[in-house]
Amino acid sequence: MAVRVLIEREIEPGHELQLHQLLLQLRAKAMQVKGYISGETLRALEDPNKFLVISTWSSLDEWKNWESNSDRKRIEEQISRLLRAPEKTAIYSYI
Repeated sequence: MAVRVLIEREIEPGHELQLHQLLLQLRAKAMQVKGYISGETLRALEDPNKFLVISTWSSLDEWKNWESNSDRKRIEEQISRLLRAPEKTAIYSYI
């Protein structure tokens, strides 16, 4: 069953370009991984330092495989240095 993964991030001001570049790297790698269906990145209108990444995966197992992927972890470490607070992840299934 397909799942949708939502990751909220709030970055320190001035790091928007760095975040954008890292998210592009993540998406490019995710697109090569089994189970990836789609992804999008949104920026909050009321707070331009808040970002939401939404990705769709064929199954929860395929998401978890990507979540533990070494390339993803390396890029996530770089992203975490830009954050103002810990990121929040929520996983939803279709009904």
